[in-house]
Amino acid sequence: MPDTTPCLFEEAARVLPGASFGNVDGKVIVREGKGSRVWDVNGKEYIDFLIGSGPMLLGHAHPEVTEAAAEQLTRGTTFFANNEYGIRLAAAIVDALPCAQKVRFVSTGSEATFYAMRVARTHAKRDKVLKFEGGFHGMSDYALMSMAPANPGNFPQATPDTPGIPEVLRGEVLIAPYNDPETTVAMIREYASELGAVIVEPQQRLVPAKPGFLQALREVTHETRVPLIFDEVVTGFRHAYGGGQQYYGVTPDLCALGKVIGGGFPLAAIAGAEELMAHFDQGAVAPEEFVRMTGTLSGNPVAAVAGLKTLEILRRPGMYQRLHATGTALMEGMAAQFAQVGIPAQIVGEPPMFDVIFTEREVVDYRSSLTGDAGMQARYTHGLRERGVLKGDAKIYVSCAHDERDVADTLAANAEVVKGLKASA
Repeated sequence: MPDTTPCLFEEAARVLPGASFGNVDGKVIVREGKGSRVWDVNGKEYIDFLIGSGPMLLGHAHPEVTEAAAEQLTRGTTFFANNEYGIRLAAAIVDALPCAQKVRFVSTGSEATFYAMRVARTHAKRDKVLKFEGGFHGMSDYALMSMAPANPGNFPQATPDTPGIPEVLRGEVLIAPYNDPETTVAMIREYASELGAVIVEPQQRLVPAKPGFLQALREVTHETRVPLIFDEVVTGFRHAYGGGQQYYGVTPDLCALGKVIGGGFPLAAIAGAEELMAHFDQGAVAPEEFVRMTGTLSGNPVAAVAGLKTLEILRRPGMYQRLHATGTALMEGMAAQFAQVGIPAQIVGEPPMFDVIFTEREVVDYRSSLTGDAGMQARYTHGLRERGVLKGDAKIYVSCAHDERDVADTLAANAEVVKGLKASA
């Protein structure tokens, strides 16, 4: 088979900035996926730990999800009006998540976090947002503050991650250290009269919340009447059926959802307590408290039916036990291989989502993650990719489709890469 990658990559370079969609290396051009595996345009097979950056929790082209979506395609693809499956999916979300009494659909995680912050500020009648250094909440101006600062500053000062953000917004976002309850609680109390929201990932990128940290956030935000938002775009329906809020045992006021709830199609949502979600209802609040929000594809029926079928499958007995068992086997196997050759490495994360950080230091927040050897991380990811294991630059997503064969094949490839890293160290 002729190598078509150079031709396609040349075309990508002509028409796409950076020759990519802005995600992974543009030279990775995927043709198809089935279950836990994908194939590139040249037919090379990979064990896929990208899983679409998280949405494909059931694996690619799950037959039941595909059948449900295909059936809806024959009935129409979008209506800009209520549809049965969107309503039923909202009901499933309300039944699943501790914080959810009402749901409003959007199309992307960035929209979900953006609107969650807006409705929280409206409810609190205060403007500032507190987020955590290293926390990723999409691509809005508020979210792209101290998400990945090259030179972290003093707390609570925010550092814009991209040009084009108005300078005035730096004063509207406060930055706190993740997993540091003492500093964060003191900061929230100090700025309570100005804070419209606290937003946090229950698992921040790779880093899990330490015991007591999210509980401390819940207690101080309840005390100060500052709305607490969980960004569950990643953790929602991944760590447990009730999301990160069930997994860590803390209920926020609002949450943002995405990825899994669309079953591989563009769909996201804001869910939360009725008193906050009422601000989306023009008939339920005063005119000055109504948060206007429309979206052409919000609640799209194809995405909704795929998401509804995905959640139905995830409710089946043993799904999350198998998912966590697979992730645990990978984490423990990789850790043992690094320890055997003496490479300093931390396996950071939870079984459904983790990665390796090449450092001797315990990784508990953004700054400790910066102690990792970035060069070794890049060589590690490239080495796995060469051996047919596809992962992102800094994340391994595990799916329900990954099985014992995938674990064995991945650990075999990992062992080869580890030996190569040791030899070149």
